[in-house]
Parts: sequence; C-alpha cells; structure tokens
Amino acid sequence: MNYTISQLKIFLKVVEFTSITKAADELNLTQPAVSIQLKNFQKYFKFPLTEIINKKLYVTEFGLEIAVACENILNEIEIINYKSKGYNKNYTGKLKISIVSTGKYIMPYYLSSFLNEYPDVDLLMDVTNKSKVIASIEKNEIDFGLISILPDNLNFIELELMDNHLYLVGNKEIAEEIINNKKLLETKPFIFREQGSGTRQMMEKFVSKNKIYTKKKIELTSNEAVKQAVLAGIGISIMPIIGIRSEIASGKLKVIATKGLPITTKWRLVWSKEKKLSPIAQHYIEYLKKEKEKINKLSFSIPKI
Repeated sequence: MNYTISQLKIFLKVVEFTSITKAADELNLTQPAVSIQLKNFQKYFKFPLTEIINKKLYVTEFGLEIAVACENILNEIEIINYKSKGYNKNYTGKLKISIVSTGKYIMPYYLSSFLNEYPDVDLLMDVTNKSKVIASIEKNEIDFGLISILPDNLNFIELELMDNHLYLVGNKEIAEEIINNKKLLETKPFIFREQGSGTRQMMEKFVSKNKIYTKKKIELTSNEAVKQAVLAGIGISIMPIIGIRSEIASGKLKVIATKGLPITTKWRLVWSKEKKLSPIAQHYIEYLKKEKEKINKLSFSIPKI
C-alpha cells in the first residue's frame, strides 16, 4: 500500500471531529482537499472507513480500527525523528502533559530550565481535574499526568516530586472568628471543588471522618475560583498550601488549626507502564530525577503557618 503520512494525519482528524469541514479547518486545508485525500485513502481498503447517514459523517467500526493503526504508525514515525535528532543530543519533539488544577502552581517550575536548555522542545499542557488527567493517560493522549492522589489499581509508573499539604483556610476575618470560637466552624459555608477533583475527594473524606456538619455546600470548578471565594468571605475551604502561599504570607488568608490537618499527599508525575515514551520524554524523566531536589529548594519555600 502506498498511502502517505499526510493521508494518515487527515484521516485521524476526520475521525477525531467526525466532520470533513472541521478537520479541514484544523489542518488549514480546503474541504475539497480533505475529501479527495479521504477518498484516495479509502481506495486502499475493501471495507468502508466512513459512512454518511442523514448528511452526517460516521466512522465505521473498521475505520476506528484503522485509526488506531494510523496513530501507532505516526507515533513510531515521531520516535524515529526524535531518535535521529536526539542521537547528537539535539533533543527536539513535543511534551504532552495534563495536570490537575492546583498543579499549575508547581509544574512550570519543573519545566522552565528544561525548556530553556532544549529550545526545540514544544510543550502542550492541559490544566483540568484529576479524573480527566487519568482519562487522558488511559486514552494514550498524553505523555505524563501530574496528580497528588494516586488512584487504586491503575497500571502507572510514578515519580514523586514534592509533598502536597492541605489546610483549612478562611479569610482573615472569618478565620479569626473560628479560631476564637470553634463552634462557629459549622456555621460557615464549606467551598468544595467539583466532582472528579482530588482536593474535593480529600475534603469530603475529612468532613465525613470528623463528622463535621456543613451548613451550606458551595461547589466551584477551579482552585483559583475557590481561592477568590474564600478571600471574598463567601466561606471556608481545605486548600493546598502551594496555591495560597502569597495570600498566607500577606495575612489575607489564615490557616484554621484543626485536628486531622494538614492532610499530606505527594505531587506525582505519572504515566502508563505500557506507554512508549519518546526520547525527549525519557530525557525529561532523567532530568527530573536529577534536578527535582534543587528545584524544590529554590522554588517552593512555604510560609510559616
């Protein structure tokens, strides 16, 4: 078969979007050009890759199997390219990382000097919640995920980076009220992250274990939104200290000393045991093993609680 790399890429985009128009937009090609390449690619197969029903494009079961093969072929081609360039230590390629929301406060520090040292490396980083990070790893969409709570029974390799401490916090006024009268704790709204968040998971366990009655529960979909809500006095929350260092240091937020806190987990870079890491991804792991302690010492001073 004499199909081209371009045809493989075009077919994968058609599968991804189930739309020739959207695939063309993504690839910066015209719709007729994509249609022609898809038609030419179909000629190599006895069975249909796609079908049109009620003017909507669907990928057949056979087409989905071919799409998996296409992705594997393109991944192997990338590895060949990376290996040939990496042979002379001229590392190049793309790192694809998915991180939990709070991870945005730490991951850039583990990337900065590496990317400066290897300017030909491209970075694609998605900031989301834990369940979506795990899903991206399982779907082989990324190289690495950054999480603080490792799920059970998953076939992952992990590299511990640093401790993750979670404290109960409120703004200055509310925190001082509760510190002076602990009975007020259950009168304040608790602000939770959304379902699928690791911080939400730890907070729910703590509230349940300590039989804390929450008068009102508020749910927000990002760590930054939770922080701003706490600063505004909407309620209190259990938050990773790494994301509120400056607010603690300035006194805008205060830790409410509570039995069973802080909760301590580990920040971990994780990847599938079955993942075939590209040379640049392998090199990044070796870099972190060597440099993480230095990065932690220089970049992550924690204010006194």
